[in-house]
Amino acid sequence: MRWALVKVCLAVTVMVVVAFAVPLGLVVQEMASDRAVSNAERQAATIGPTLSITTDPVQLRKAVESTEMGAAQRMAVHVPAVGGSPSVDIGHGRAGERAVAQTRSVGRASTVPVAGGGFALLQPVALGSGDIAVVEVLVPESEASNGVATAWLVLAGVGLALVVGSVAVADRLGARLVRPAERLADAAHRLGEGLLGARVPEEGPKELRSAAVAFNSMADQVVELLANERELAADLSHRLRTPLTVLRLNTASLGDGPAAEQTRAAVEQLEREVDTIIRTAREQRPAAAQGPGAGCDASEVIRDRMAFWSALAEDEGREVRLAGVDRTVRIPVARPELAAALDAMLGNVFRHTPEGTPFAVDVHDAGDAVIVLVSDAGGGIADPDAALRRGNDGGRDGSTGLGLDIVRRVAESTGGDVRLGRSVLGGTEVRVWIALDGRARGASARAGRSRRKGRGGRRPHGRGGRPAGGQPT
Repeated sequence: MRWALVKVCLAVTVMVVVAFAVPLGLVVQEMASDRAVSNAERQAATIGPTLSITTDPVQLRKAVESTEMGAAQRMAVHVPAVGGSPSVDIGHGRAGERAVAQTRSVGRASTVPVAGGGFALLQPVALGSGDIAVVEVLVPESEASNGVATAWLVLAGVGLALVVGSVAVADRLGARLVRPAERLADAAHRLGEGLLGARVPEEGPKELRSAAVAFNSMADQVVELLANERELAADLSHRLRTPLTVLRLNTASLGDGPAAEQTRAAVEQLEREVDTIIRTAREQRPAAAQGPGAGCDASEVIRDRMAFWSALAEDEGREVRLAGVDRTVRIPVARPELAAALDAMLGNVFRHTPEGTPFAVDVHDAGDAVIVLVSDAGGGIADPDAALRRGNDGGRDGSTGLGLDIVRRVAESTGGDVRLGRSVLGGTEVRVWIALDGRARGASARAGRSRRKGRGGRRPHGRGGRPAGGQPT
């Protein structure tokens, strides 16, 4: 669009320059010729009084030589035969007898081309006897075109300046028109890739401003809808799964008997129904990256969630250690998303380790990233890669397909990732790498998805039921 506008302005300007400069140059050329003819007529008129008085060759020669043109040998006088006297030609004539005779017979001034360039002005002058003498004045080509070359150069320079100026102005105007459109297209691509923080500056022409306003409004509505769904899923996770986990653990202390078995069966049935609801809600909402406006204090969220889980940890006799949460650590993740990820990781600790097993939550600020570590002193995972690969269908009882998938999506929305390994406590360690460089989020997330498609290891899908050996969901 930008170059098309430049080409149109270039074509229009060239047409205008040609339409005006060429006629103007021709007018200047014609004016120079007329000026040379007028000057020659004035020079020819200076010899007219002498011809009206005498036709004596000696006197006429003196009169011709006394003029500027005569001294330059550019004037000649052709006197016809008068009263039996022969015709006299004074000076160096160039027009030829035929042209002189024709001018004498017509009685009007005329110009004829001469050899070597230029032309000769033939001016008839009436003698006292009634005959017609012809005064010839040579006008060289240099005088007839005096100033024409300079005029053409000036016109060419002005035309070139107009063309360059119009191209520059068209380019600036085109950039002003195209830049908002390019920003709008880029924002649409980024929004389509899941970068919900993509917005367009509301500037440029009126139509593009209106399009930017509409796009920003649409993006805000998309963010609001997805935020509502995320809040709903997080609310289901917090309100249903966590109490059910506590209730399921407490049913183990009921002992044996029909009532206890019925209670455990009812809890398991209720857990399966809740799993189905949460899994359905998860499948209906697309994964979305965090926009630049989303963010929270990771330390504050971890302290809040640990206050929630501390009651259950105290009941089960678990020792809890927190580190790195005494200072503000800002991350580009919404608070509900981080809370859901923490609940998933802490839920795995309580679900897959025996009562009394200690665990720890650590936060490290690495400058370009924030690392959240959840580790326990349980039995650990013999094969983390296999655990991650096996837990990807979400079809086992007791699994909603959330688990580490929540953690993975939170990390990859910033360009980070999740790794499983052996903790310093001897059990499982879940390492969540949250990148802080928002410019690399989209590319890193896409690269992560590509790597997961190409190989099954290292990147957690985190969905599934209770794998054997205490592997997390």
